[in-house]
This record gives sequence, structure tokens and C-alpha cells, in this order.
Amino acid sequence: MVSIIIPLFNESESIVPLYEKIIYILSSLNKRHEIIFVDDGSTDGSLQILKKFEKENSHIRIFSFRKNQGKAEALTFGFQKAKGDYIVTLDADLQDNASEIQKLLEKVKNGWDLACGWRKERQDSILKVFSSKIFNLLTSFFWGTKLHDYNCGLKVFRKEAAKSLRLYGGLHRFIPLFVYQQGFTVGEVAVRHEKRKFGRSKYSFSKLWKDLPDIFTMFFLSRYSKRPMHFFGLVGGLLLIVGISILGYLTFLRFQGETIGRRPLLFFGMLLVLSGLQVFFTGFLADLMINLSHKRRVEENDKFLLKYSSKA
Repeated sequence: MVSIIIPLFNESESIVPLYEKIIYILSSLNKRHEIIFVDDGSTDGSLQILKKFEKENSHIRIFSFRKNQGKAEALTFGFQKAKGDYIVTLDADLQDNASEIQKLLEKVKNGWDLACGWRKERQDSILKVFSSKIFNLLTSFFWGTKLHDYNCGLKVFRKEAAKSLRLYGGLHRFIPLFVYQQGFTVGEVAVRHEKRKFGRSKYSFSKLWKDLPDIFTMFFLSRYSKRPMHFFGLVGGLLLIVGISILGYLTFLRFQGETIGRRPLLFFGMLLVLSGLQVFFTGFLADLMINLSHKRRVEENDKFLLKYSSKA
């Protein structure tokens, strides 16, 4: 069974041609299917159009947020509700060509857990393409992965890979990384990309600067989420070393008879020492919380296994 998840926000003009295209593609695939529309708080009548589809087609499922939550939350909700063995994600703006789904499905059937679309000839403005290339280069540099396009909306997952994701904020841009780091295999397939026919893009060049905090968040989650002390300890230790060195230097000058009480360097050294201690103990508390959470999960798992074994 194939589940197609389509998150959308104010795409009333593109919904009808998108729906007709998907129905045509699914008829050629000849597979059991469901189409899940996740309306992310649209205010342009998109939900009313979707309700008409639902009346006509029993394979349509609609979920609508009361207000705009973001693409990451919409995708996560769709993953949780999907029933298919293969899960397809597709943007609603018609730029992702639905006819390419078959190519991605074949990639997954050949042993991959996630097949990502690669918009090799992207039909967007120069600034948008440029900002996307910068984002892809930064992501590849930090994580050493070899993907050309991390944020193409067209993807095909095995069920297990999709349901392992818990996305929020702007982390939907890092789906291939999350999947890869959980031990699943990730591949890439070049797909056709179309020019936008209706409305305006929700993303602009300035979004690159908004992506930078997400890159840092993803970097921390991927490297230090299970060992935060390695990060905070390093940063706090460096601050402490620099601060103590400054105070040591000033102490030496004081023994030489110089006045240091009004030197800005004294306050800077004290600030570094205090900041270093705060950062260090932040890491210590984070490590402690993770350790306690891990123990709790192990105890709950043991109880479950014991109860399950006794029934067996």
C-alpha cells in the first residue's frame, strides 16, 4: 500500500490540477493507496476544496490544523497517520512532478529506506537556487553526506523510516540526515522540477539566514544530543582557561605593584570565568537529565518485556 502525504498552506489554485495528476499516476501504479492532505491552517478556501475531494473519493483523508503550525509539524502528523508500507511526500505547489513517484518507488524497492528527489534542473529564481546551493553545501560540509538536494519535497520512504521522524521548526529540511543517522539507507534520484504556476513561494532568499539557526540545532542534535557534556564541557572549559589565564596575568601584575582594580581586563576575566562555570554546569545538568531519562526508559522496557514474557 502507498500513502501519499501532501502538506499545504494556501494552495487553493493548485489543488485541483494536483489532485487530478495524482489520481492519474496512481491508476497507472495499480497499487492500493491513500492520499493524506494535511491542511496547515489555510485561509484561502483550500480546506473546502479538499472536502469535495473527500466526498468523491474514499481514498482521501484530510486533516486540518486550526492555525499554521509549519511544514515540519504537518509532515510529522501525516507520518503518524499514514497506513501505507511506502510513504510518499509531495508539495502542493505543482513544482514537484508527481509522475516521478514511480522512479523513487523503484529506488526504495531496490533496498533503500529513503529515496530523495534531486531537482537537477531547478526551475526557480536565481537567488532561490543560489541560497539552496549554499544550504546544501553547508549541510554536506558539516555532516559529510553526499546529497545534492536535501530539501526536495518529493521523497519516498519505507514505513519504518518515515514513522521514526519527529520534526519541528525548520528541521524538515534535514530529513535525509535524520533518517541516515537512525541507521536507514538514503539514496537520491534526479527528478523533473516545474516552474511555479500559481501563487507565490512561501520561501525567499532571506530564509537562508533563518536556516542557519536550524543548521546549528541539527548539528548539536546529531553530534551531542546523547552526550551534551562533550559540547558544553569543551566550550565551558575554553572559557575557564582563557578567564583564569587573564586573572593569573593580572595577579602577577598586582604582585609587581601595579593597580588592577579598574582595568577592564579584570572584569573581562571574571566574566569569562563565571560564563565558563555556567556553561560547564549546564552540560553537567543536561548529561544528568539524559542519564536519568535513559534509566527510566530501560526500566520501562524491562517491565514491558517481563510482562510480555510472562504472558508468552
